[in-house]
Amino acid sequence: MRRFPPPVPLVVATLALLALLAACGGSSAPERAAPGAPASAGAAAPAAGPPKVIGVTLLNRGALFYRDLEEGLREAAQRHGFELIVTAADFDLGRQSAQMEDFVARKVDAIVLCPVDSKGVGPAVRRANAAGIPVFTADIAAQEGEVVCHVASDNVAGGRLAGEYLAKALGGKGRVAIINQPVVTSVLDRVQGFREAIARFPGIEIVADVNGQGVRDKALEATSDVLQAHPELGGIFGINDDSVLGALDAVRQFKRDGVVLVGYDATEPAVDAITKGTALKADVIQYPRRIGVTTIDTIAAHFAGTALPKTIPVEVGIVDQESLAAPAAR
Repeated sequence: MRRFPPPVPLVVATLALLALLAACGGSSAPERAAPGAPASAGAAAPAAGPPKVIGVTLLNRGALFYRDLEEGLREAAQRHGFELIVTAADFDLGRQSAQMEDFVARKVDAIVLCPVDSKGVGPAVRRANAAGIPVFTADIAAQEGEVVCHVASDNVAGGRLAGEYLAKALGGKGRVAIINQPVVTSVLDRVQGFREAIARFPGIEIVADVNGQGVRDKALEATSDVLQAHPELGGIFGINDDSVLGALDAVRQFKRDGVVLVGYDATEPAVDAITKGTALKADVIQYPRRIGVTTIDTIAAHFAGTALPKTIPVEVGIVDQESLAAPAAR
């Protein structure tokens, strides 16, 4: 996997947590995708007695992002001596709710949740609350029920990076569209940041904001409609890489290669498209493995009685053809 230049330093809350955990004998391992991340100060000694059991329900195991996040969860769980039960909802709210019910029935010690639907998962979170099981969210927040701590990329900042890049690529003027997925909070944050950035460029107008459902084929369909409705379209922001790659498919089909695309996640297929000089010019990069490691470290701190912030943001960055060609990215 490519290595990218490190992001700016982690926010104070994350650093404070990592420092606290290091003082207790355990800390986050270095992020594979982010050279320069805080290094581990030593492995935590597993607690005596039966291991703590943590139930995990991922949004989707098929996405590289969530496979990397799971890797971080497992790495940190092994270091702390925790047992993980990892499941995936595959975008099915009913399945995720059933997985949460199963965790409650098994009386797990904590739950890590990556919601399919930030609001719709509320009843399942409340059932875990009623059972006295602490719930932590990773990547996507839940809007209902009590969550101890949410660990995720700073998605508002990521959206701003995407908006600034697209605006500058268009020379500060033109019409743009958003390929959205408005049922999850992380996407709402990305779009908020994007809109904030675009608002600073009065020559740019957002002419369409459509739901591509976060998957490639639906994003292709949604983008096709936008391209036909707006022949003057100059740019597109895709809220994740499936969305922007679906948009890229549509741009190619309609031979609209002059449209500038910016995505979010920096998965290998998107990075490859950027490197090859396609209409996809840049991608916001997240560090999912770090999110996974930090989530488990946060749960360990909770078990130790440490007061936690409600949210721990993980920094993001942006990559384009120029940065990918730099020696540090190889």
